[in-house]
Amino acid sequence: MKVFVNYDDSRWEKYDVDFQRIANAAGPRRRRAEVSITLVDDAAIHVLNKQYRGIDRPTNVLSFELGDDVLLGDIYISLDTVAREAAAAGISIAEHTAHMVVHGMLHLQGYDHIQDDQAAVMESREVDILKQLGIKNPYADDESRSRRGWGIIRAAVLAVLGAAAALGFAPFHVWPVTLLAFGAAYWILTQNAPTRWWRMWRRAAPFGAAYGVAMFWWALHSIYVVPELARQFAVWTVPGLAGIGIGGAIVFSIPFVAAMYSRRCARPFVFAGAGAAVLWAREWMLTGFPWNPVANVFSNIPVMANSMSLFGAMGLTFVTMGIVAATVEIVRGKKRAMCWISWVTFVLMLCAGVIYGRYNISVSDAKAENQGPVIRVVQPATSQNQKMSYSREDAVARAENNLRNLLELGRGGARPDLIVYPETTYPFVITDDDMPFSKILGTDVILGATTYRDGRLYNSMVVADADGIVRHVYDKAHLVPFGEYGPLGIMPSPAELAQGRGAEVISSPAVDDFSFAPAVCYEIIFSDALIPRGVTPSAIINITNDTWFGKTPGTYQHLDMVRRYAIESGVPVVRANYSGVSAFVSAAGEIQSRIPVGVVGVLDGRVSGAHMTAYRALGRDVWILIILAIAALGAAVARRRD
Repeated sequence: MKVFVNYDDSRWEKYDVDFQRIANAAGPRRRRAEVSITLVDDAAIHVLNKQYRGIDRPTNVLSFELGDDVLLGDIYISLDTVAREAAAAGISIAEHTAHMVVHGMLHLQGYDHIQDDQAAVMESREVDILKQLGIKNPYADDESRSRRGWGIIRAAVLAVLGAAAALGFAPFHVWPVTLLAFGAAYWILTQNAPTRWWRMWRRAAPFGAAYGVAMFWWALHSIYVVPELARQFAVWTVPGLAGIGIGGAIVFSIPFVAAMYSRRCARPFVFAGAGAAVLWAREWMLTGFPWNPVANVFSNIPVMANSMSLFGAMGLTFVTMGIVAATVEIVRGKKRAMCWISWVTFVLMLCAGVIYGRYNISVSDAKAENQGPVIRVVQPATSQNQKMSYSREDAVARAENNLRNLLELGRGGARPDLIVYPETTYPFVITDDDMPFSKILGTDVILGATTYRDGRLYNSMVVADADGIVRHVYDKAHLVPFGEYGPLGIMPSPAELAQGRGAEVISSPAVDDFSFAPAVCYEIIFSDALIPRGVTPSAIINITNDTWFGKTPGTYQHLDMVRRYAIESGVPVVRANYSGVSAFVSAAGEIQSRIPVGVVGVLDGRVSGAHMTAYRALGRDVWILIILAIAALGAAVARRRD
């Protein structure tokens, strides 16, 4: 930024003030911008103050904003008033002059101090800039209560917005609330943002913490499903909620902090790009937990949801966050052409996704010829209390009773080609290839069981044929932290299971031309994780046990994650859940049939329509590179035009 300094009063020349550096520290980061600083005495500024403000006395600084992106305006500073105020405060004239330059520059950028809340924001910004310049806080001795009060109010409002943003996900699906909450939080957080990154993070933390807790609190419901476990693990409830809140404050604040660092019209690209990058990192960082991408708020809007077949949940999250942020910037500065260009860019990307989404639906429907094997899904809906035992004799009796119940459920009606039982269904540990269970049923069976090999326990999907022989065992690769293993070897967990090898495709023992990708429990939430490259199976078979989460939002959100995977991969899903929701999901994410939560039952159906999508063809990591390239290019162009 160019700074033109006019010495109307020659006394100013003896003071060593770096006006160029100070003005640039407080001004917009635009090379073409210009500002004029005129250094006067009390007589000159008195005339200006009376003429333009109607105040018949001299003042320290006056700013005249021109309302132009290049010619910001004029600043007048009086040496006489500045000298008096500096002496009263016990500081140097140069130090107080720096404060006046910063104060004037902020006025030229729209800051004001007429209202208490405006004054608090403007003073905070002044303090941050002066600190960068090595100048102490000029308001340190009279920190106003209103400023602290506004910070508390802002934090409370952001926390409410964070909690409200979770209403867009299952089972509520009030997606406009999520978009409005993100937009309002974006407006508040990028308005007069602090300059220090840790202050940015602190400001955004209430939204991220409340958003995280509102989305994931249900995970702690599992502690109380079984009384014995509750007595052991209930003490972790409050630390668990605190951990969720801290994690949310760290992770979900990242896009807002990135936006606060950016210039106005570049912010939507930076905000959306950071949001997509965070989702990508959640796929693999630590143990990974990409639950509830923003894209999932559109699960019940087929053409929107199916845009994920083009660019995945990362792409739909990117365009959604970009449209929200660009809309806010348009409302703030309607005359900025670049803000409109940003908005149109995101809308065009969404249109491309919707067009491809319609194509994906049509391909899925065209291939859905009701062919393929008849598959029966069994939902036992046995409670965890019913499965728990208190002695060896009791354990055997309960296991045998469960086995009879499972056989009875599987036998009903006409014999299917394949029966699928949920995760952890089989009540005995499998140690060999003998499976009399499937022989009794006289058909191929897929069931969840604990297997034991080489001194290790696995959470497995077991495939057995009608002769009672185990033909294949798939071991769960993505284990649940705190539930199936203890992170870092010191955290609590009811079990310590071994990890499987990962993605594979299994051919049915007796059904020709039918193959499936196995997924145990929440493995299906990991995008691009189940199907090996270059292969398109007939279906994905997902066995799970959501009994631990009852009728909390987590159960319904898990089903939406299944729908997401079907859309992204173009492969239908057969889902067997221990107590709900079991379902047949089409390759377009449509729930074709289901068994509700807590209902004992069976569901017969067929799957077809498997095909390759653009998202699966390129893969998750290629798509994040494309998305980030678009974000970087958009931000770079916006910076040049801003």
